[in-house]
Amino acid sequence: MPGRQSTSAEDRFFSQVVRGPAPSDCWIWTGAIGDDGYGRFWVPQPDGGQRAMRPQRRLYEHLTGTALHPTVLLLHACDIPLCVHVDVDDSVSHLAPGTHRGNMLERVQRGRHRNGSTAVRMAGLQRSERVALSRELREAFRDHGWDPAAIRACRTGIAPDTPTLW
Repeated sequence: MPGRQSTSAEDRFFSQVVRGPAPSDCWIWTGAIGDDGYGRFWVPQPDGGQRAMRPQRRLYEHLTGTALHPTVLLLHACDIPLCVHVDVDDSVSHLAPGTHRGNMLERVQRGRHRNGSTAVRMAGLQRSERVALSRELREAFRDHGWDPAAIRACRTGIAPDTPTLW
């Protein structure tokens, strides 16, 4: 159409990201979410089609210029499935390449596996419940912008208005 401006893939990507005010904060994906609780970003293909990618993977490949092998995972330092805070500086990035084995070791070390004392809300949940939590977090950020209380509630299961013991 004449006069219509196209939006770059980068603009389209970041229009669906809410960045925290501090350099160390998460960047929350507010776009599509797959049935695994992680975001989805549609990428145009040379043949005219599209394919869905996890947004953090797309950003990592874009920023580093490195195409990740399908067996390579991006591991979240922050444990927030919707975080897409990728940086070429490893000390700033919330995501880093890793293996399935490394992910499972981190899961145990951080207490994300199911046991009686696990406090992290995502631990031991069925897939459908994890997806519901990701969508709940996305909606909170779509509706209210940057919201540390929403992240805390997602990670711990403790609502912002829950009274504390002290």
